Amino acid sequence: MRLVLLGPPGAGKGTQSARLVAKYAIPQLSTGDMLRAAVEARSPIGLQAKEIMDSGALVPDEVVVGIIGQRIKEKDAARGFILDGFPRTVAQARALDELLAREGQRLDAVIELSVDENALLARMQKRVAETIANGGCVRGDDNPQAFKTRLEAYRSQTAPVSHYYAEKGELNQVDGMKAVEAVSAAIDAALTTGERKAVG
Repeated sequence: MRLVLLGPPGAGKGTQSARLVAKYAIPQLSTGDMLRAAVEARSPIGLQAKEIMDSGALVPDEVVVGIIGQRIKEKDAARGFILDGFPRTVAQARALDELLAREGQRLDAVIELSVDENALLARMQKRVAETIANGGCVRGDDNPQAFKTRLEAYRSQTAPVSHYYAEKGELNQVDGMKAVEAVSAAIDAALTTGERKAVG
């Protein structure tokens, strides 16, 4: 099962990824984690990434895709993987398609958690208020303005990725505002439909 999980910050991707990891026994691949692992392993592409990061520059798509290419060849990804946080742009989505095609693989599904941004903002504000009321510590980026900035970045950069997959007929949209169990059930239904399509 090879999945891409899309959705803005706060949509519940982490919660649903953890459930899918447990259900399908496949790893969740985070680009940040993969970059750090490649750097620590001192692989050629990891050393290239380290040099770029040390200079303060953004790691280019071809390096990130190269690291993903290495990671999906590892034993734990033989049955599939969940990509969360990648692709972030249409260029990355195309590069991912090309990478998988070279490996004789394809995505089984692209799941997008659709959310009401105003409701997400209200949910975040409520969570912060509860944390403060309970004497807890609030993260620096857990405030309305920072959250709006993250949403705007998602909308401008990553939302076009959903259009890319929709045009290819690969996008499955799930209402991310429902209860966790209901979202999980909707994802399961989308994946089952996708499996039937692949078989048929």
